[in-house]
Amino acid sequence: MSKFIFQSPGKYIQGQGVLESLGQETKKLAQKPLLVSDEVVWSITGETIKASFKEADVEFVYEEFNGEASEVEIDRLSETGKGNNADIVIGVGGGKTLDTSKAVADNLGAPVIIVPTTASTDAPTSSLSVIYSDEGEFTGYRFYDKNPDLILVDSKVVVNAPLKLFASGMSDAMATLVEARATLRRKGETMVGGQPTLASIAIAEKCEETLFKHGHAAYKAASKGLVTPQVEAVIEANTLLSGLGFENGGLAAAHAIHNGFTTLSGDIHHLSHGEKVTYGTLVQLLLENSSDEVMEKYISFYKAIGMPTTLKEMHLEDTSYEDLVKVGQLAIDPNDTLGNLSDKITAEDVANAILAVSELSQKQ
Repeated sequence: MSKFIFQSPGKYIQGQGVLESLGQETKKLAQKPLLVSDEVVWSITGETIKASFKEADVEFVYEEFNGEASEVEIDRLSETGKGNNADIVIGVGGGKTLDTSKAVADNLGAPVIIVPTTASTDAPTSSLSVIYSDEGEFTGYRFYDKNPDLILVDSKVVVNAPLKLFASGMSDAMATLVEARATLRRKGETMVGGQPTLASIAIAEKCEETLFKHGHAAYKAASKGLVTPQVEAVIEANTLLSGLGFENGGLAAAHAIHNGFTTLSGDIHHLSHGEKVTYGTLVQLLLENSSDEVMEKYISFYKAIGMPTTLKEMHLEDTSYEDLVKVGQLAIDPNDTLGNLSDKITAEDVANAILAVSELSQKQ
């Protein structure tokens, strides 16, 4: 029996200065927040957040995130939450901080508020976390019964983050329709356990349309720290549209190949999630036998926003073919999502496509 499922967060707020409302929004949900953030993000947002909670007359406990979305870190923060009788978890920062905060909230059986300080991934809205080992190797997904209760995105904070993160978010979002389309063709299973809905495909299409239409203008404005209508549109595409689209529309090869890259050592681990998804998306398009025109369209977009499209830019120019096959072996793992593209693709097929993408990109 076919089953169609659509999930979404309880509330989404985006705009300049909305971080100032965090205290009041929290008060609507709970009274004893555990707030998780890293040192850098807290130095940027801490004063605004503290003033917001003071105005709302809510006391919170702050705990610094150690940097890796691992089970060890999740357990540590969960114990902190239990020790302080926290009745809500607030994650402030990037993707790994937010994924960890969702896991901690799940452990505590508490609501969760997500405050992304970049538009670098589509993680904020989803009902899952990507879990890594303490050394940073992908170990799997963790799924939850519901999406976050609130996502609050301050556009001014986002454009003051490093520009590469804004571009990485566009690259992560650009995979949304590519992967959802593949899942739809295969009648594959989405991240919420159903087949893609009409709504999810429509959202994924709007996501890609927004990026191609406004991405370059938004990138230029964000490089100057400016919030423009194009920037607001791309922040929404990166965060809300991509998040709803990937979760309800499905993942395929692009993210599976990203996960495959985690098996490698070296400078590739200095790249962001979106940078690695960039390359994974191009590999998926090539494996789909996309036309030269389609490949050129995506490669040109990525190049214009400084994303890697060659092995050299991925810090993989000296990687052996055998190691690329290892990437392919992890990517085609039945527990990952490449099967939503095809279950006939081999590890060698993936390795060959990784090499071919680089050759094609160098000729543009």
